[in-house]
Amino acid sequence: MTLSAHVITVSDRSAAGEREDRGGPLAVRLLGEAGIRVEGSEIVPDGADSVANAIGRAVAAGARLIVTTGGTGVGPRDRTPEGTERVVTRSIPGIAEELRRVGVADTPLSVLSRGIAGVIEPEGALVVNLPGSTGGVASGIPVIVSVAAHVIDQLKGGDHS
Repeated sequence: MTLSAHVITVSDRSAAGEREDRGGPLAVRLLGEAGIRVEGSEIVPDGADSVANAIGRAVAAGARLIVTTGGTGVGPRDRTPEGTERVVTRSIPGIAEELRRVGVADTPLSVLSRGIAGVIEPEGALVVNLPGSTGGVASGIPVIVSVAAHVIDQLKGGDHS
């Protein structure tokens, strides 16, 4: 199954052109190398509204895997999980737990990530929040790739095998 993906970078500074987005392009490249077709990517400012709106646009455009980078920490404007919670119909906490677990190999600060994962129904999409750091993206994409096709198949009524 070929998945259609969309990557959303969440960063006030990158959205304003003040800082280069490195996490989003890395996610696009790694997903593509894993055989996942990335149909689009965008940069949005921090905040729950911008995240929820961007995810909604991606799903409406046909993306069935949406990966966000950034906005998962404890900073004043880090609201990616809150925006994601607005559109997710069922959470999958095990994905977020595994992302934090594998991230510890790079930095003990990965335990501070508040990123979530879940599905959007009835559209049948998987949404996963990654940290904005390139290390968090590099360690997180393999986790997503290992389960994404199965999740999407399950959402379509596929067998559990």
